[in-house]
Amino acid sequence: MTKALMFMGTGSDVGKSLIVAGLCRALANRGLRVAPFKPQNMSNNAAVTSDGGEIGRAQALQARAARRDPVTAMNPVLLKPEGETGSQVVVRGRRRVSLSARQYWADRAQLMPEVLAAFSELAAQVDYILVEGAGSASEVNLREGDIANFGFAQAAHVPVVLIGDIHRGGVIAALVGTLEVIDPADANLVRASLINRFFGDPALFEAGKSFLAERMARPCFGPVPHFADAAKLPAEDALALDAYSGGSGRFHVAVPRLPRIANFDDLDPLRAEAGITLTLVQPGRPIPRDADLVLLPGSKATRADLAALRANGWDIDILAHHRSGGQVMGICGGYQMLGRTIADPEGIEGAPGTSEGLGLLAVDTVLAPAKQLRIEQAVHLLTNEPLTGYHMHMGVTSGPDTQRPFAQIGGTPEGAVSPDGRVMGTYLHGLFAADSFRRAFLGAHANADLAFEAGVEMALDGLANHLETHIDIDQLLALAAPIEI
Repeated sequence: MTKALMFMGTGSDVGKSLIVAGLCRALANRGLRVAPFKPQNMSNNAAVTSDGGEIGRAQALQARAARRDPVTAMNPVLLKPEGETGSQVVVRGRRRVSLSARQYWADRAQLMPEVLAAFSELAAQVDYILVEGAGSASEVNLREGDIANFGFAQAAHVPVVLIGDIHRGGVIAALVGTLEVIDPADANLVRASLINRFFGDPALFEAGKSFLAERMARPCFGPVPHFADAAKLPAEDALALDAYSGGSGRFHVAVPRLPRIANFDDLDPLRAEAGITLTLVQPGRPIPRDADLVLLPGSKATRADLAALRANGWDIDILAHHRSGGQVMGICGGYQMLGRTIADPEGIEGAPGTSEGLGLLAVDTVLAPAKQLRIEQAVHLLTNEPLTGYHMHMGVTSGPDTQRPFAQIGGTPEGAVSPDGRVMGTYLHGLFAADSFRRAFLGAHANADLAFEAGVEMALDGLANHLETHIDIDQLLALAAPIEI
């Protein structure tokens, strides 16, 4: 019988996603069939699934750790923020509607049947389901109608392990306090606590573990020391962007930090290159004048982010960069910004209207409701190197510069290149993960020995070994309960 165990946190970014990914790989290494599950996620960093939808990037990484294809059942509800107070609601991998936060919180309980159906679908295929909660487990103001944390755990009868991040401080109070403020019925589902991201000698926390076990009347796992190689794994939370700038290589890539940046893990392979300096340009700062390449990333709200780009003066910087001989590249929403116009006649991303683009590519984009979600095998036409990427966009781009495509997918041209060859646009996310293409694109600045995807696999195996060393996984699995849906 399939068993399940849920991991909630005392707050956001305490390591829930990483713990679940490491446990997925550890269980897979033991020969067990395991799948990740997150009832509701909120992220603009998404991945295309093998069944033609999209899920949060963390669940795609966890599926990879479990050595399973990512499918929409692993993250049945995905919220993709489009502004300060609203999100696109993706259900079973497909955009259903855009709602304000108030509307969504009022109606979200109606999605529980679809969440439970997805959970049951996975349960028929595996031995264990490892469930990840969302945000903080102690947000009692959001408990009514909840489908992400205890609302789901109660509906599916799944026991809970509560994770706290000791590095941010106050972990004992956070764990004990969470148990104190939540409803007693929810507290009864909490079977253990887990201390994550410990720096120093773990023996120094023995008294803390004893206190937690006694005060919470539940076992305390860990502490799990900080896992440095986590930086080699794709991040989902935009908080990770704070650490993206760095490197001391001779080739300088500048990336404007757009307010609604999406699929920013496109940058991960560039960060891994020793010959690259990557600067994530913060709002209010100019684009560095010594940049060799300005890369415009994906965006969840292209016209709004284009307005923000102009408000920061980055449009002036980019045009000056191009005039001085620099290269410019746009991926997905960034590609659309490089064109002449972006039209949204149906109000897909906001108020209907048309925005003037940067005009560096002779193309025009019209946004449309149908989202294109495909995993692609392509060839970069300039270098003839293979690419594996994915399309995740709403819109059709056309114009004279598409006659000089960036890539080719089967017999179909993809993207656009300017007449001088220094401005490139493509809808292909994930293209820099292709080692041969990345080496050809970067030339002498590339590390010929860097195998990016192999590095991700090594990091996942290292994470699994790390958890095996610092957690009694057999005791942890003993807390899992048979699925009763």
